[in-house]
Amino acid sequence: MVRTRAWCDGDAVEQDFPVDRVSDLVGQHGTFVWLDYTDPTAADLEQVEEELGIHALAVEDAVEHGQRPKLDRYRDSLFLVVYDVGGTDDSGDLVTHEVKAFVTRHALVTIHGADVDTTAMERRLTANADLAEHGVPWLVWALLDAVVDHATDTVEDLERQIDALEDDLFEPGDPREHQIQRRSFRLRKSLGLLRRLVVPTRDSVASLLHGDAETIADGVRPYFRDVEDHLVSIADSVEQLRDAVSSVLDTTLNLASNRQNTVMKKVTSWAAIIAIPTGVTSFFGQNVKFPGEGAWSGLGASLAIIIASSLVLYRVFKTRDWL
Repeated sequence: MVRTRAWCDGDAVEQDFPVDRVSDLVGQHGTFVWLDYTDPTAADLEQVEEELGIHALAVEDAVEHGQRPKLDRYRDSLFLVVYDVGGTDDSGDLVTHEVKAFVTRHALVTIHGADVDTTAMERRLTANADLAEHGVPWLVWALLDAVVDHATDTVEDLERQIDALEDDLFEPGDPREHQIQRRSFRLRKSLGLLRRLVVPTRDSVASLLHGDAETIADGVRPYFRDVEDHLVSIADSVEQLRDAVSSVLDTTLNLASNRQNTVMKKVTSWAAIIAIPTGVTSFFGQNVKFPGEGAWSGLGASLAIIIASSLVLYRVFKTRDWL
């Protein structure tokens, strides 16, 4: 499926026109177009190649899924790959959508799956219609700004999840160690994916800003700088959150080690107390003559030694908080 729109001198003039009219429209002075493809076939992209003169290598990359985030420059066009993130799903995994775009002087062609919603981009175009006079850079900015806003919302959501994880870690009583570790590893995985798929877009925007693409007009550069600032903030937040998750994991391990040490102290203390009656009864059970053998006095002496020694050890261990 493809949707088409055209502007001329900053005003919307036409939409839902056939793709084979694109070359005619972009040939008109002051006209630029946006083609939005959902799950296009190779034949669809070949038609775009013919209409706009897109480089064959860019078309080949657009067909393949799983491209890394990048901005490739060709003689008459740019090929942009970004990832739109939609938060986390029910299992806690990060939801990502691959979006590719051909950028020429008079056209933007976006390519994505059916799970990508371009409503956010369209809202930006409507709210900033006064920037339409800048042409294709206006369209590119709307795309990047929508992607960055979604990434910002996702980072804030992950931050809330990490805060909740830290609160659970220090709840009264024993923390749910396995559950906390599972949530921590899932969050760390999401942050790693966010760093790999979204943060590199910062380099693409920087390339657009610093002269790699002459199509970016001066009037729209401040908007691209705003997008770059947000991406820098996202990159910093991702690193800080990864450190926070690592801290939670380390704290969980330390708490588990402390609990294990406490248990070992208690077991050792009780073993020491139990060793007293064991030792005393073993001594009185020797096959040798000793005072009190076979008499009630011997039994009383052994019981007195057992009780007194056990009480002394219990008192000592309790004072040292080993029991």
